Amino acid sequence: MTAWNILCDFDGTISVEDVIDSLLDRFGRPGWEALEQDWRAGRIGSRECMSGQVDLLDMRQEELDMHLDGLWIDHAFPAFVARARELQTPIRVVSDGLDYAIHRILGRYGLDNLPLAANHLAPATPPRQWQLTSPFQADGCRSGTCKCACVAQARTGGAKTLLIGDGASDFCAADQVDFVFAKHRLIEHCRAAGIPYVPITGFEDALELLPRLLDGTLLAEHPPHVLPAAAGF
Repeated sequence: MTAWNILCDFDGTISVEDVIDSLLDRFGRPGWEALEQDWRAGRIGSRECMSGQVDLLDMRQEELDMHLDGLWIDHAFPAFVARARELQTPIRVVSDGLDYAIHRILGRYGLDNLPLAANHLAPATPPRQWQLTSPFQADGCRSGTCKCACVAQARTGGAKTLLIGDGASDFCAADQVDFVFAKHRLIEHCRAAGIPYVPITGFEDALELLPRLLDGTLLAEHPPHVLPAAAGF
């Protein structure tokens, strides 16, 4: 059986909702929407967007913790982690979100020991202010967490890589992995780019599909699709 590594997005994939969006909706000062529009239009990268948005958060530590304690993850994710461990398949959470939030949310499920690559959230001065740093950024990448670099690291030693994700922050990494379990916007990206994938609605699907990926069945059923070259003029 071929060795695999699993890279899994957090916001909207493991978590039911996007954590930073929920924080901005509740605690964001005016201006964060303009940054969001600039990011969606491609004028700035996600690292610049997120850093600016975190600067606009106005909340105490207790308010942050209380808010995070009301957020939930996909109910089948703990079982998926347990099954992957049984099958000796490592999982790393790779997120363009906030490390503190991910650790606190996963900690309620006893999963805060999962390896994590994410932006670092820390208190700033004065009180109620916060700052963002990106320890997993890479040269030439505008994301806070370079998921392509995480893919390259996961492939060291010859293991194949599975990406589980849902949105734009996963597009580049999806181009680099061997297979994708895709949700939401990532489904259309994989379809358009000819990337081997299966659509999932959540981790109940992923739990059922994982053994078939590891034994080679899914790869045989979903080979890479070579897109036709554009006609020259």
